[in-house]
Amino acid sequence: MYPQGRPPAGQPFKFSVLEICDRMKEEFQFLQAQYHSLKLECEKLASEKTEMQRHYVMYYEMSYGLNLEMHKQAEIVKRLSTVCAKIIPFVKQEHQQQVLQAVERAKQVTTTELNSIIGVSQHPSG
Repeated sequence: MYPQGRPPAGQPFKFSVLEICDRMKEEFQFLQAQYHSLKLECEKLASEKTEMQRHYVMYYEMSYGLNLEMHKQAEIVKRLSTVCAKIIPFVKQEHQQQVLQAVERAKQVTTTELNSIIGVSQHPSG
């Protein structure tokens, strides 16, 4: 408006005190509405953050459970392999080769076979 916020000497103020108060009231109401809008947005973001944290914990627990299950299955495989290695010498000589081949085939499980075992259908990508 004027340099240093004052009119030059001898000139009256352009706005009355009432007009300035009304303008301040309008600006305050605008800032209040803006504050309310930002507060609602902040609450929404906080709610989304809480939901994301809940999902993170759920996925972490699932991941931990799957990791534990994989280690358990690996240990079972190791123990069963040891049992097979100890038993194969007791199988009749003519059947040992068949048993060894069957054990090797069992070790060559493909993703497709695993999916058919657990009931997941393969969808061709493209």
